[in-house]
Amino acid sequence: MTKGGRTLAVATVLLLLGITLAPPLQRYFTQRAQINALNAQLHDSQGTLQKAAQDLAKWDDPAFVAAQARSRLHYVYPGERQYIVLGAPDSITKDPNAPAAPIADNIPTGLPWYNKVVASITTTNLMQNP
Repeated sequence: MTKGGRTLAVATVLLLLGITLAPPLQRYFTQRAQINALNAQLHDSQGTLQKAAQDLAKWDDPAFVAAQARSRLHYVYPGERQYIVLGAPDSITKDPNAPAAPIADNIPTGLPWYNKVVASITTTNLMQNP
């Protein structure tokens, strides 16, 4: 065999080897990319699962359940009364530490209850539009 013939034979063998190995190598790299994507998705799902488990653990606390029932469902304990004030000014509702409605300090004593209610409304200025 001549030098040109050997080169052609080696080139042909390398070409056939490349054609034979190309599809498996392509599948390998595609599968590695899929595995990496699934591992990232698994990591995200585990973080979401841990957060959900922490949220679920909060519901085992009776104080948390009572607080949620009071805020979401407007439940009250026996003997308590709840008043919901509609149309309260924004300055009242923006402060989370403030009471739900302003409390009147100068309610006259010795009046019937309905006069006290009217006096408390007029002294806190809720009847007027801001």
